[in-house]
Amino acid sequence: MTAEGLAAAIAYHRAHETSWRRDFLTESGRYIGVNDEPPAPGDVLGPVRPRGGPNGVILRGGSLVAEWGDTHRADMTFSVAKSYLAALAGLALMRGLVKDLDDPVRPYALDDGFDSPQNRAITWRHLLQQTSEWQGTLWSKPDSIDHNRDVGKSELGYAEKGRPRPPRPPGTLWEYNDVRVNRLALSLLQVFRRPLPDVLHEAVMEPLGASSSWEWQPYGNSWVEMDGVRMPSVPGGSHWGGGLWMSTRDHARFGLLIHRGGQWKGRELLARAWIEEMRRPCPLNAEYGLLWWLNTGRRQFPSAPASCYAARGAGSNLVFIDPEHDLVAVVRWIDKASVDGFVKLVLDSVAS
Repeated sequence: MTAEGLAAAIAYHRAHETSWRRDFLTESGRYIGVNDEPPAPGDVLGPVRPRGGPNGVILRGGSLVAEWGDTHRADMTFSVAKSYLAALAGLALMRGLVKDLDDPVRPYALDDGFDSPQNRAITWRHLLQQTSEWQGTLWSKPDSIDHNRDVGKSELGYAEKGRPRPPRPPGTLWEYNDVRVNRLALSLLQVFRRPLPDVLHEAVMEPLGASSSWEWQPYGNSWVEMDGVRMPSVPGGSHWGGGLWMSTRDHARFGLLIHRGGQWKGRELLARAWIEEMRRPCPLNAEYGLLWWLNTGRRQFPSAPASCYAARGAGSNLVFIDPEHDLVAVVRWIDKASVDGFVKLVLDSVAS
């Protein structure tokens, strides 16, 4: 990769920082995650940490070729956390805790969250594809709060978000819905019977040589008792605060693990078949796999090959993987509309 090309990509990122304030407050003083929802007491459920500045790393062939900003700071990650939940679901399958991706979740549940006629046919695949249409209230948030949410039009929601609609049968509608992703996280906690951050640390992050600075913050009300022990159920984002707080360098290690098919220093941390499954397009949204964004039709990243895929979070936070060019890039706090411009400059820097 050319030094001039990499320098141009870094300069572009610094010139296109997200417009989000570093304290995550809007002009009205509300946390940005709930700004498109009616004000309500306790609408922010978890802690919020001010963000750092633009930073990132680029890896090629597993080697660090570029780094800028404070890549050691553990910042809020928003929906990048969803892709970590997908990895944990793969671990549950590897360990036989979940027998089949297309099993109904109801027999695995330790509560009545899947007993209703609407929810009883929901499978693990439905939850991971965001097609479950799970109906209910979890951690004081009803599923309807994210009805009609369109992340293609804004990072958190848009004008129709929160307008209730009749539920559809599971597997017939794709909708980006954090309440349902949080239901997946609770269901994974129930099959592991251990806090998900502990599982992630032991099975993935420690073998990767990650730092000890990352945290997965629950909500104040998302604690359950299991086997006589009080455990946190962590969210799949920072929509209502909390979530996965992690450094850019640690995200890069995770991205490299996924890029390498789950293999790390001769060990299989995640099954290669699971990595392939995560990248299989959802029939209802070809740009989405199992909690990973895909570049099907080159619609997510027009300047990149269709084989690229990414973990994406509001803000914008991006773990970008390009198998064709053997690239992994982690970019933090870039303006969402400028992501493809950054990707183009990175790929332009690849020497012919």
